[in-house]
Amino acid sequence: MTRRPNLAVVGSTGAVGEVLLGLLSLRQDIWGEIRLVASPRSAGRKQTVRGELAEVLPLTEECFDGIDVAVFDVPADVSARWAPIAAAKGVVVVDSSGAFRLDEDVPLVVPEVNAAAVRLRTRGIVASPDSTTLTMIAAVGALHAEYGLAALVVSSYQAASGVGRAGADALRGQLAQVAGTEVGEQTGDLRAVIADHAPFAAPLALNAVPWAGTLTDGGWSSEERTVRDESRKILGLSALRVSATCVRIPVVRTHAVAVHAVFEREVTQEHAQEILRDAPGVVLYDDPAAGEFPTPNDVVGTDPVWVGRVRRALDDPTALDLFLCADNLRKGSALNALQIAELVAGELGL
Repeated sequence: MTRRPNLAVVGSTGAVGEVLLGLLSLRQDIWGEIRLVASPRSAGRKQTVRGELAEVLPLTEECFDGIDVAVFDVPADVSARWAPIAAAKGVVVVDSSGAFRLDEDVPLVVPEVNAAAVRLRTRGIVASPDSTTLTMIAAVGALHAEYGLAALVVSSYQAASGVGRAGADALRGQLAQVAGTEVGEQTGDLRAVIADHAPFAAPLALNAVPWAGTLTDGGWSSEERTVRDESRKILGLSALRVSATCVRIPVVRTHAVAVHAVFEREVTQEHAQEILRDAPGVVLYDDPAAGEFPTPNDVVGTDPVWVGRVRRALDDPTALDLFLCADNLRKGSALNALQIAELVAGELGL
């Protein structure tokens, strides 16, 4: 006789955690107990999961007793402290933060691309990639399997909610500040009206901010290095040439990415579209003559990665250009982590 595995959602009251709870009510019900866990200040709150109210427990060692799989949707410093504690109690941790993504003993998993890597969890932890990487990697991985990827040039257009609920709230506040004004029509006036632009590097309303993350060597942002390092690890291409520019744009939700991908052999637009049409987790929406291509507004609240504007490069028969969108709170975070947790649950054999 078998039992269903028990799941803990750590960070259930955050923006991503709330999306994950909604997904649990939509996907196949494979779980036994679902235990909701958050910081002590959120303990005692009630949240709905699978149609029933459940009380949020504070994050302690005891909250992992009897748990088989735990999804962490918390800041990296919290994961760095608590994920090893949970793993030491026999829990398989699926971590959505950046704490373990580049640890050589922790697999970085996108189920549509490298599902088998989930078995390599020697530390009892599996990492889920950054939302920007997840916006493109299922489509890029499908093309790599056919053509062999040689290089990537990536430009991301990232939603305010990529920095959490505070980012979405800040954008809404900034938009309210400039509503009905002529701000943005004269040089420099936006910063005067929006003096407090945190958590962004510059005012985001009516603007585009070419910065996401923290400063690293050579002027690169941490987010730009993340795209490079995570793509290499997921695809198993340690020397892959990647150049990324990450830009924050004034949309609340859904990241967009423009990709220039260079392959080892010649590509065609038609064959590339066929590959993407059949790729798991990808929706091809590509008919510019009919005005059909993905935009962030189209993709909010959906699960797949949407891809359009698929073109062979004008000056390189081995290169493709494409435009992709994915809801950063669904496939870009909660859904990918839950898909990993489901893979783990299927392997536990309880």
